[in-house]
Amino acid sequence: MIPFSVLDLSPIAAGKTAADALHNSLDLARHAEAWGYRRYWLAEHHNMPGIASAATSVVMGYVAGGTKTIRIGSGGIMLPNHSPLVIAEQFGTLASLYPDRIDLGLGRAPGTDMATARALRRDPVASADSFPRDVQELQAYLEPAQPGQQTRAVPGAGTRVPIWLLGSSLFGAQLAAALGLPFAFASHFAPDDLLPAFDIYRDRFTPSRQLEQPYAMMGVNVFAADTDEEARRHFTSVQQSFVNLRRGAPGPVPPPVDNINASPFERAQIDHALAYSAVGSAQRVEEILRSIIGETRPDELIVTGHFYDHAARLRSFEITAQVRDRLAVSAPENAAA
Repeated sequence: MIPFSVLDLSPIAAGKTAADALHNSLDLARHAEAWGYRRYWLAEHHNMPGIASAATSVVMGYVAGGTKTIRIGSGGIMLPNHSPLVIAEQFGTLASLYPDRIDLGLGRAPGTDMATARALRRDPVASADSFPRDVQELQAYLEPAQPGQQTRAVPGAGTRVPIWLLGSSLFGAQLAAALGLPFAFASHFAPDDLLPAFDIYRDRFTPSRQLEQPYAMMGVNVFAADTDEEARRHFTSVQQSFVNLRRGAPGPVPPPVDNINASPFERAQIDHALAYSAVGSAQRVEEILRSIIGETRPDELIVTGHFYDHAARLRSFEITAQVRDRLAVSAPENAAA
């Protein structure tokens, strides 16, 4: 069975607050745990009025404290915004409080616009260039402290929090392969390089202490509902969000509409960016996910859904868990075929 996990951007719906979004994240995490999802990841974005998870490690602590068994992680921490030592301390603290439940996914992008990146007091170009070195520095801080080591992560040293590399291009695949780390591709909004990235990662993978065999995860948007029509309507919220972002006017997650206000060019952009999306009833979502899995051969799927309505989001993840179980039952038959 391919494990399914959750990527939560902690969406702030129009008319709601960040507190509402964060409470909803915990509620979804508790349901995801009960429905058998493997991980619950939160993402770092800044200056985004529709996303409440900017302080990602803080939100992770809130969600981990309100759940019991599901792995809680970052999808991801944008390392160019941070000192490796600070992230080692933050995740060492989380791992000390919630042992064997914390994942550290790392990205190279700033997770925001350039002006905001500068406001984060980082040089985005230089920081991105030093990303491979910063990843290795962070790894070292999470290893057991060595005799005579002057700078240590306390907490952090010896926790060996599992590190993942995230990417939407070939660079992340190459680095993950070289360092022997699990790799997660952001195909839920950047589908173009998914297949070549997976090929490069698997072909060039070098075993490491953390990982003996390559392990690749991909992101998929899922908007599942009791009917195809209802699912398509909820999907318009994320479509509108993409249009607003491309127009330079990001905002809270808009309510669903019958037809989005977008030019043919904008609509083509959206359709391309959201190519790896499963929208519809349980039957339709199962068909789409079966096709995606057959095409891409991921080791794990991480499912995201940027909904306006929280109850609809819960229902979508519930249906998706049911679809996962049906796919698992039929997997031996598919493999034999």
